[in-house]
Amino acid sequence: MKGKRGEDSDAIFSKWEFGISGPVHLTSVDWGNPDHRRSVVASLIQGVYVLERDRQHKRIGNKALAPAWWDYFHFECIKILKDQIDSSIFGAIFEYKPHVLIPQQGVPPRYVIVFRGTLMETDTRKRDLYLDIQLPFSRLTRDSRYLTAFQEIENILEISPKNVLLAGHSLGAAIALQAGKDMAKRGCHIETYLFNPPYTSAPIEKINNTYIKGKVRVAKSIVTAGIYQVAKKGIKNYNNYSTKQHDTYLSLCSWIPSIFVNPSDPICCEYIGHFEHRGRMKELGMDEVDLIVTKHSLMSMLVGALGKDGEPPHLIPSALLTKNMKNVVQSVKEAHCVNQWWEPHSYWHSKIYVYQETNCM
Repeated sequence: MKGKRGEDSDAIFSKWEFGISGPVHLTSVDWGNPDHRRSVVASLIQGVYVLERDRQHKRIGNKALAPAWWDYFHFECIKILKDQIDSSIFGAIFEYKPHVLIPQQGVPPRYVIVFRGTLMETDTRKRDLYLDIQLPFSRLTRDSRYLTAFQEIENILEISPKNVLLAGHSLGAAIALQAGKDMAKRGCHIETYLFNPPYTSAPIEKINNTYIKGKVRVAKSIVTAGIYQVAKKGIKNYNNYSTKQHDTYLSLCSWIPSIFVNPSDPICCEYIGHFEHRGRMKELGMDEVDLIVTKHSLMSMLVGALGKDGEPPHLIPSALLTKNMKNVVQSVKEAHCVNQWWEPHSYWHSKIYVYQETNCM
């Protein structure tokens, strides 16, 4: 999403206009309909992208484009979240405004907390890319942006312990995922929507040959398990680290976030392999290998071996995984954009994955 500061071409400008690009087909929202719910949440995330662009282009009052992205669905932006380093807007908190509801059309969330992803603009590019680089090293939780986000989530949960929805796109999905995990460890399960969340591993899913792809996954699993065993035997206190990781993973089993991925997007497509391949090693008679690769990544083991927090940021035990199976040739940019998730088509394929192990409900 690039553009020169101070000017917008007609094509770029139209992307931020709700009346041109937004989900205007939803004239009536059925909150019990997963497609409607997904579309509205994606629209709110786009609203945060537009908020930041409004700030950069100094659009205020009637010239601001952002409010239409939430007003249309009866939400009010009650707080804007700003980064402490570059002062950019990276998130927002929305509250549903009371109006006439049809009981048969479900219950809307009272609060929705959303985070945008990387915005390749002059004012945001450097800071956003810095945070992108931190993801594989499990350093996001130490950053001021994440700490600000988590504090605001805690504040909202004090007001409304239930009926809160957490969501993000791309880098914002990584923030939402980490926050959702941290709250789940406390026994607080927040409804969470993750659009194109980064998977910090090689995108094996992009291999077109199914046979080769399967062989690569098996090989990677064996290598990961081998390194785990070496680390377990050769590094002091590694058993304590491993036990902690295991207990943490089990504590997340009953939290089921909704993950939305596009197979053509190398940033998030590996979530497909993560869930669909799981159990494959067990079928091959390598149960121990299957358990190891389900909970550990190569990078997390390296970081953990160095005595730092090595919890893999992308690995989760359970999820409702939705794939956009629209059969068209897409660029990486198109496959990664948030607007695909409110488009009115029937190419969604969803499946729930629940991790099961002894003592894991």
